Amino acid sequence: MRADGPGRRSLLTGAASLTAASLVGCSPVARPYPGTPKAAYDRLMAGNRRWVSNALQHPDRDPTRRELLASSQRPYGAVLSCIDSRVPPELVFDTGLGDLFVMRSGGVAVDSVITGSVEYGPMTSGTPLIVVLGHQRCGAVSAVYGALRAGRSLPGNLQAITEALRPAYEHATGDDPADAMARAQVKLTADALRGNRDLAPLEGKGALAVVSAYYSLDTGEVEILNGAPVTSEAG
Repeated sequence: MRADGPGRRSLLTGAASLTAASLVGCSPVARPYPGTPKAAYDRLMAGNRRWVSNALQHPDRDPTRRELLASSQRPYGAVLSCIDSRVPPELVFDTGLGDLFVMRSGGVAVDSVITGSVEYGPMTSGTPLIVVLGHQRCGAVSAVYGALRAGRSLPGNLQAITEALRPAYEHATGDDPADAMARAQVKLTADALRGNRDLAPLEGKGALAVVSAYYSLDTGEVEILNGAPVTSEAG
């Protein structure tokens, strides 16, 4: 009869725990909160690099994390992105529960409700990073571009998206004017957030960065257009 002593039992238990953790996407080591714009930006972009290279960690997606967040949350980033089903921020940046506030609208169209939702994290819990994320081959932008070029309206409340994106239409030039318009919409939105009366003071003292970015459907890579933080210290 083979002995099954404490050492063997401990080894088997540890192996089972490790396997279970990998299946549910549990982070083996608690990560410190990225409390500066640069630290939050670095963590988010590291997640995108994992997405591109298919080296996903699926962090903070286990039942323990869910229970930990049941009573409170402190996301380190707020992402405003398009509604497109191919651009889910939580996957694109390989994040988990409690990491991001996420707002989504067609073509990254913005109104007062969207703006207030973006402001919520920085103004109530010190979220240090906002990312405005547009993307390649945006259907909403293409539809608005076509409608404005033809001088026609889109049906129903889709016309509200047209009006929100109208300023970006002025930048629709080059070989791919709809793509140029999508990039312009992201930059204009980020600039407006960066300069609004409530977020500007946070950005001015280094407690907040507002980044405009563009997602490639072909590669999965997030390209930074402007606003990337360059220092890790809040001034």
